[in-house]
Amino acid sequence: MVHVAIGRGDATGRYRRGVATGWIAIGDVAVGVILACGGVSLGGISLGGVAAGLLPMGGLAFGLLALGGLAIGVTAIGGAALGWHAAIGGFAMARDHALGGLAIARHVLGPPDPDHSMLSAIPRAPFDWIDAVVLALLVAALIAVSLSIRRRLGH
Repeated sequence: MVHVAIGRGDATGRYRRGVATGWIAIGDVAVGVILACGGVSLGGISLGGVAAGLLPMGGLAFGLLALGGLAIGVTAIGGAALGWHAAIGGFAMARDHALGGLAIARHVLGPPDPDHSMLSAIPRAPFDWIDAVVLALLVAALIAVSLSIRRRLGH
């Protein structure tokens, strides 16, 4: 019923992915009837980098109600959402209904007046160029620390 398969290196030093199958599957590649959780997952509720199923959630999600960075489904919610019936996202495209930053559909849902949207009462700090510089410096520092640790560990 529950299968957990974690990959590991074989005698030749090559990595072998763990493939899990069952009612509930957890592994590098997971195929589960009820729940699948893994890098690549297929199941009723599917969680993973690439997820497919009735309710997939992941970086790339395909399914009935898809939630993810790129969501493709009957109803899709994500950064980029492509839905047959409805889509919600930064880029939302659907046959019937769409809501988002760039929405394309027969019926585009949105506030009647951009100055009086539901979210207009939420205070927003302006994004300044100095914020981008600080973010870039932070990312550069994290990369430098990561490379230093890898070098010390001998990788």
